[in-house]
Amino acid sequence: MNVNEFDFDLPEHLIAQTPLADRTSSRLLTLNRESGEVEHHTFTRLAELLQPGDTLILNDTRVMPARLMGIKSDTGAKVELLLLKQLEGDRWDTLAKPGKRLKVGAQLSFGDDGSGQPLLRATVVGEGEMGGREIEFHYEGIFPELLDRLGEMPLPPYIKERLGDRERYQTVYAKHEGSAAAPTAGLHFTRPFLDELKAKGVHIGYITLHVGLGTFRPMSVDTIEEHTMHSEYYELSEETAAMLRSAKERGGRIVAVGTTSARTLETVAARFTYEGIQACSGWTDIFIFPGYEFKLVNALLTNFHLPKSTLVMLVSALAGRTAVMKAYKEAIEQEYRFFSFGDAMFIY
Repeated sequence: MNVNEFDFDLPEHLIAQTPLADRTSSRLLTLNRESGEVEHHTFTRLAELLQPGDTLILNDTRVMPARLMGIKSDTGAKVELLLLKQLEGDRWDTLAKPGKRLKVGAQLSFGDDGSGQPLLRATVVGEGEMGGREIEFHYEGIFPELLDRLGEMPLPPYIKERLGDRERYQTVYAKHEGSAAAPTAGLHFTRPFLDELKAKGVHIGYITLHVGLGTFRPMSVDTIEEHTMHSEYYELSEETAAMLRSAKERGGRIVAVGTTSARTLETVAARFTYEGIQACSGWTDIFIFPGYEFKLVNALLTNFHLPKSTLVMLVSALAGRTAVMKAYKEAIEQEYRFFSFGDAMFIY
């Protein structure tokens, strides 16, 4: 299947640059998987679309303030690191700018302790592709505290505006820190709205998948079958495993909030039959595109995604490419807000 089959023209002014004041005030496009019918609502209509007995699965990862701005210790040249994955101890996989100038052995400095000394030092210990660098950090104190003090939110490259409150790039239920990007479908929820869903009889469970930078990387192949997905770490608790077993036993719908939750659920489905789902963790590089048969996910809440992205392909696997492309065309005509801070889509 050709990547260009998932392309579409998106006017730049539809790329949401800032979050709405009220998380639940975004618009909601609904797509019926069987009929292909598209309807337009506000996000709070989700409370009517979800049914008692449905199981809503959310990703409770927390975004790290993973963008570090510093200098090369010898020249004073500015450098930028985006922390992607902790390898061992104080060694991290990072994306560096400008990568070409950062050779193995380069020394980097970040922040100032008040006496002219850096709060954080680093050494380049390995080189990778496309600006990838393995970095070893040196410091006194507690690394997460230093990162919280020095780091910035790693907003996607299509967001040009500065984020005033960095908690707006976190879900209200974010718990386990480790992501380089937010699971953005969850940004629409507030605590009161989740309580409203619970009161209605919707079961709410959590998985953790730490979102990697591969979310934003364009595909570099012509046919989707040639593409290799990035690997991301996930965890499923016994509490949520029991919730999934119960949902399947009683025939209830499992509704994934976001493509990260959907990928985690389908990874779990590949490891177990639904009767035997157990707590587990590991790394997943599952790539879901049309032709894939979903085993756990019955419905999906998601944002609107980039053209030719693996996320558009996942959505098309659930609802069909033709229906999704038609819905996206209508969303553009109706001027929905796209991407991380944009509006939502519910496929059921």
